[in-house]
Amino acid sequence: MKKIRTLLTSAAILLASVAFAQNFDNNLPSNPTPGKCYVKCITPNVFETKEVTIMTAPEYTVLKVVPAEFRTETETVMSKPAYKEYTFTPAKFKTEYVTVQVQPDYNKVSIIPAKFKPGSEEIEVSPVVGNWKYGTLPGCKSANPEDCRTLCWKETPARYKTIPTQVLDSDARSTTTLVKGSTKKYPILVLDVPARVNEKTIPAEYKTITKRVKVKDETTTATRVPAVYKTERVQVLKSKGGVTVWEEVDCNLVNYSLLPIYYDLGSARLRESSKSVIDRKIYDVMKRKPNISVEIASHTDSRGNAASNRDLSQRRAQAVVDYLVSKGIQRSRLVAKGYGETRLVNKCSDGVKCSEAEHQRNRRTEFRIIGVQ
Repeated sequence: MKKIRTLLTSAAILLASVAFAQNFDNNLPSNPTPGKCYVKCITPNVFETKEVTIMTAPEYTVLKVVPAEFRTETETVMSKPAYKEYTFTPAKFKTEYVTVQVQPDYNKVSIIPAKFKPGSEEIEVSPVVGNWKYGTLPGCKSANPEDCRTLCWKETPARYKTIPTQVLDSDARSTTTLVKGSTKKYPILVLDVPARVNEKTIPAEYKTITKRVKVKDETTTATRVPAVYKTERVQVLKSKGGVTVWEEVDCNLVNYSLLPIYYDLGSARLRESSKSVIDRKIYDVMKRKPNISVEIASHTDSRGNAASNRDLSQRRAQAVVDYLVSKGIQRSRLVAKGYGETRLVNKCSDGVKCSEAEHQRNRRTEFRIIGVQ
């Protein structure tokens, strides 16, 4: 760190000498003072706080219903009209008997079947068949068999068969015989006295009812509720930034400087005593130098999980940033970086036995002024 600071101081003196002799480069500070340090800054937008009153609820009307008024009256009404009631007298019957022919006369037919006597019939079962037959000439002395061969026509007589049959002796015939029918008596009902309908008149029925009669209809009354207003504090752009300037700063602050604040174990919450240190070391400088930016760097010792240490250091650096923002410093001017256990200032890395005081040196929060990033 001392080497970097020496180089920056030397560069500042060299820049001052060159600028004094010939100021032709707008990217360098004009009229620098030897031995002084400068940072290149972009002027931020400047805001001012104003109070703005807005209407959160408009004026409106509340309507209230005035109930209707009624009076009670009695009235006789017909609950059931007069009507006629009919009764039915059924017919009367007497029993009489009638004779019915249940089976008519009819002719019964008798069948005499046909009669047969035995007979026969002769049929040809095989006809006369003739064919040529080869033979040998008796006493033939030729050596050639063909010379001794004979051909004769021979017939086989027809064959017959006698088939037994039946011959009709007398054909079938029928005879008829008259069968007399039968009768039966059945009882039947005969109308003796016809049915009739009797008519009776039933008088109407009445009852007294109680009812409500409207005297006055419902109405409404109106009440005006005034509007509600709320005053808010808002940030209003006072002057636009974005201009490149060189700010003279304490040379000790361009390098990381120790911020002597302490946290509870595993916590990123700022103590009240730490806030007063931040006010004195950082807040006052940033109020005097409205164009500079500051980096907050937080570190842990090597004990514990590396990822957890990085997360804890990031939250602690962010806690410093959030506190300064709550004091009115623009968030864009602040950078929070948690390095965890990656930037130890001594030999106390993983696996190295160290005292508590040596570990304490690594548990630190630093800050430095930075220019345009």
